[in-house]
Amino acid sequence: MLARKTATEQQQTQQSQTIVTKVLIPKSRITLGEKVLFVACALLFTMISVKVISNQYTLYTMNQEIQTLQTKVTEQVKVNNDLNVEVSELSRYERIWERASKLGLKLDENNVKVVQD
Repeated sequence: MLARKTATEQQQTQQSQTIVTKVLIPKSRITLGEKVLFVACALLFTMISVKVISNQYTLYTMNQEIQTLQTKVTEQVKVNNDLNVEVSELSRYERIWERASKLGLKLDENNVKVVQD
């Protein structure tokens, strides 16, 4: 019996010695496919952001140009109105008659023709 006990003890010690310890390699929680999707989404987000910013810049510059053109148009309208007032003042009948008299022109009613528009 003693022999059996020693034989069983030897087997148990051999079994305990032959236990293989496994080295656990920590697996990445993020797979390669997920990494690729993440990079693709980041690139897409970056491209869309750049496009939105460039569109906003274009709109900003166009608005500036529109405002400068509106200012120029307003100034030109004022100049045109001033010139129209000056033309109406200079084309008054009394002024024309006065200038004609100074230049020595006389009104001859036989030589006057009426033209209608």
